[in-house]
Amino acid sequence: REGKVVRDSSFDFGRAVTVDAIVNTIGFPLVGGPAGSMEAGRNVDLAAQLLQSMNVPYIVASPLLLQSIPQWKQTGVLGLQSVCLYALPELDGAIDTVVLGGLVGDKIALVPERVRKLCDRVTSWVNLRRTPPSDRKIAVILYGFPPNVGAVGTAALLDVPSSLERLLDELSAAGYDVGEWSEDKDKSGQSLVAALGIMSEESVISAGSANAERLLDERIERARAGDNETVAACLSRPRGGLGGAKIKSVDVSRDDLDEALGPYMAKKVRRAWSDRDRGPGVNRGGDCVVSGLELGNVFIAVQPLLGIEGDPMRLLFERDLTPHPQYCAFYHWLQKPLEEGGLGSYNACIHLGMHGTVEWLPGQQLGNDRQSWSDDAIGSLPNVYVYAANNPSESLLAKRRGYGTLVSYNVPPYGRAGLYLELKTLQELVDEYRGCMDIGKKRELREVIYESGSKSEIVKDVPLEGEEEEDFLEKMSDDVFDAWILKLSEYLIELQDRLFSSGLHTLGAPPTDAELHTYLSAYFNERLSSDQISDIIASTPPQSLHQNGNHHSTTFFQSLSHWFQDLFHPSTTETSHSNDETEGKLIVSKLHQTTDELSSILQALSGGYVPPAPGGDLLRDGAGVLPTGRNIHALDPYRMPSAGAWVRGERIAKEIIERYLRDEDGKYPETVAVTLWGLDAIKTRGESVAIVLALVGARPVKEGTGRIVNFELIPLEELGRPRIDVLASMSGIFRDSFANLVDLLDDMFERAAVEEGATPENNYIKKHAMELVEDGVTERTAARLFSNPPGDYGSMVNEIIGSGDWDDDKLLGETWKSRNVFSYGKNEDPATGGAGAGTARPEVLEKLLTTTDQIVQEIDSVEYGITDIQEYYANTGALKKAAENRKTGPKKKVALAVVEAYGGNDKKLPIKDLESVLRIEYRSKFLNPKWRDAMLAQGSGGAFEVSQRMTAMLGWAATTDAVDNFVFDQAAERYALDDDVAGQLRRNNPEAFKNVVRRLLEAHGRGMWEAEDDVVEKLRDLYSDADDLVEKVAATVKAAGK
Repeated sequence: REGKVVRDSSFDFGRAVTVDAIVNTIGFPLVGGPAGSMEAGRNVDLAAQLLQSMNVPYIVASPLLLQSIPQWKQTGVLGLQSVCLYALPELDGAIDTVVLGGLVGDKIALVPERVRKLCDRVTSWVNLRRTPPSDRKIAVILYGFPPNVGAVGTAALLDVPSSLERLLDELSAAGYDVGEWSEDKDKSGQSLVAALGIMSEESVISAGSANAERLLDERIERARAGDNETVAACLSRPRGGLGGAKIKSVDVSRDDLDEALGPYMAKKVRRAWSDRDRGPGVNRGGDCVVSGLELGNVFIAVQPLLGIEGDPMRLLFERDLTPHPQYCAFYHWLQKPLEEGGLGSYNACIHLGMHGTVEWLPGQQLGNDRQSWSDDAIGSLPNVYVYAANNPSESLLAKRRGYGTLVSYNVPPYGRAGLYLELKTLQELVDEYRGCMDIGKKRELREVIYESGSKSEIVKDVPLEGEEEEDFLEKMSDDVFDAWILKLSEYLIELQDRLFSSGLHTLGAPPTDAELHTYLSAYFNERLSSDQISDIIASTPPQSLHQNGNHHSTTFFQSLSHWFQDLFHPSTTETSHSNDETEGKLIVSKLHQTTDELSSILQALSGGYVPPAPGGDLLRDGAGVLPTGRNIHALDPYRMPSAGAWVRGERIAKEIIERYLRDEDGKYPETVAVTLWGLDAIKTRGESVAIVLALVGARPVKEGTGRIVNFELIPLEELGRPRIDVLASMSGIFRDSFANLVDLLDDMFERAAVEEGATPENNYIKKHAMELVEDGVTERTAARLFSNPPGDYGSMVNEIIGSGDWDDDKLLGETWKSRNVFSYGKNEDPATGGAGAGTARPEVLEKLLTTTDQIVQEIDSVEYGITDIQEYYANTGALKKAAENRKTGPKKKVALAVVEAYGGNDKKLPIKDLESVLRIEYRSKFLNPKWRDAMLAQGSGGAFEVSQRMTAMLGWAATTDAVDNFVFDQAAERYALDDDVAGQLRRNNPEAFKNVVRRLLEAHGRGMWEAEDDVVEKLRDLYSDADDLVEKVAATVKAAGK
């Protein structure tokens, strides 16, 4: 009534039944149903209030009303059906969606096994809800991949040891049995992670469960004896700092695993993993080892490796890579009773951080069936998945394939790069020059400034006209040099103002005043002064809105109102900041609610309802993505691209074409490869899709409800230029999450390929389709949407780089091609394996790669730059390599334009070439002592972050040859040759330090880096020392296990 949920006056608590769960069996929105889903202004706020008042799990399960059972089994859930069953209910906070069946002819039929799956999961949630906290058994799952680089107990943007410590404290305070943890003043999350790291070592696993406790105790004794070279110092605390944790481990025989898996899945495992090759996690007797640390009713373990890290080429030849026996045993034994030899029938699990691998296992890309490995592993276990708030894309897999009830966590505080060392010196010289009135002195400063700019390689980003001529500085006019000084000054200002994530986030830890200042400073930029920000923080004390439940209604409503305002009132500014101080206070109050991250985990573990909220990041999306501790979701895919995204996408496409025309003497690019990733599509509301449309010369067409139903080709006369062909390189998540967009784009390309009146000169899509026909290709010559094999994800290039098992860099491009040869879209014929299932079309992809003149990649956030994560080089870098492999003649390079689509600044288009983006990112973050020191302060997790970026640097050099020599020089100086830093890295995480040195030596050995002989010799000594430490540990354990 009047927009609020109220009980009818006739309601009688004494006569009411107890509701433990709500199951929606039709999908669609909770309020309004199918009709409500078609309204742009549907009352989502009312649904949230209703579900919060019930405070029970809200589960969706329905047969498919638009697909047959065979089609679902072949292709997964597609198009409109996916929106009805997944996207719309998720806006209301739905979890655990189960496909119950589908059409058989014109009738709906249920699949009994899927009905049982629903019943099992509902029963587990109800049992969890009805079990007292003191009796609930909870499994906390950490991660440890890739192996041998110090990754145990790490997660993206999260300080896992500190977060684990806070989680255990919170569980104890809520009445959970955590053993002796609460009473132990020497307890340490870092010690728990260090112990789990030891237990994850191959030599410890091979010794078997019977020896695990003894081997860990021996390592703790060595730490107490002062051996901090081979053992983490935190283990020298009394009782190892483990808070009374004890090893819990079982050895699982192959026959017992077969029985647990059932005949069909057991047969798949045996076919993929023979008795001679059982994969990792196996003891010397051939049994799978499932182990972890036990604190009362809490079991903490490391998720098993996938088993492909040492053999990355395996996935290239086995599309359906079945998880290895130990991986299967791990999840099954968590759910197996003690009396049956299991670990003890845990009531729920927590996947701590972004992200694990269970949701990425082979199977249906959307709509799990019995043969999907994610479905098999999770079983009926309630899965609370702690996930970064700024990644609503990958979190969809955790929710949909991994049955994850998401609880979001905040991004770390922001820092500004500032200037340092030679860059600071250069800025001082520039300031001196600009303030100097003495003509003679200014002339003297010319050479000093230019030398300093050359030494720091800044002149590559700010070139000086005529610098290739002899004595050019003496001949240069004052006006020309002064203009260069102005550009140089602007570049240094841009560099010093660059933002980065400072350190890692601790789960549930509210930000300090200083950290609040960094969030507001980054968000408002120059719109508020430092004093104004301090006043806002001082006048907004911590207060929890979680108690009254109003926080969710406000943020969710605001988020959607911004969305719909953008739909119907396009502008170049997505969010109004008419009252910055009021907005600042709102942001501060929501950041104070970071404690909700822990309380929401407890809410989920109580079988309660976790309120939904849109995923995103503060800088781009504003206060609507706060507070964290929410069940994050994406937005309606039928409303992408939004009106604002369309405006920006048009401008970006126009600028890319104009840049190419300038560089290529008036020639248009024939094909532009555009990466379509789920994350940037969600956070930019479809900007990358808009770029594709604008390049082709098409525009979105909306129906009366505001939903986009078609991409209309703009007449060539109106367009005024040729239609550019586009290779749409889709991530697996984009492919699965936006099936409707894939279908609309596919339909657009098909129409463009047969456009009446168009010629090869004014329609490159038609031109290339005609050439393919001439080459003998008769099917789907207009296929333009390519991705990984159905139900599979990733290019595998990062696995190859990580293993170091490659000789020719051309292999990296060909690996990308082999993994992205599958075409998707509505015109793929089901009879040939299409209709969303993906059809291999190597000839079409070959044509597109051969004609690709330009590549476009959007970057959607400060937290994930192109140098921060492996996926950028493994996909976009490898795509560039694949295109260049096919180029002949003098121009073999294919330009890569990077669009920095974050920060909300629409006045200028942040389009830069790859090389300049790499340089500015390396200067502002990886080579910046300020960033380095923030990571060093994070212990083993920070050392791992350093190690990962070193590997990514090698990946960019391998795929694009775009990493400058000075980057390697300074990376070696900052992390390996600095004795203090090297010592910290070695103590914090020996394997991570070893990887840092290994990658530098590898870069030199592969000819990517020209290093001085004495530097190389020093690195070899360091690597030998680090290798000796690791080998010493392994040898000791091996001897002890005999």
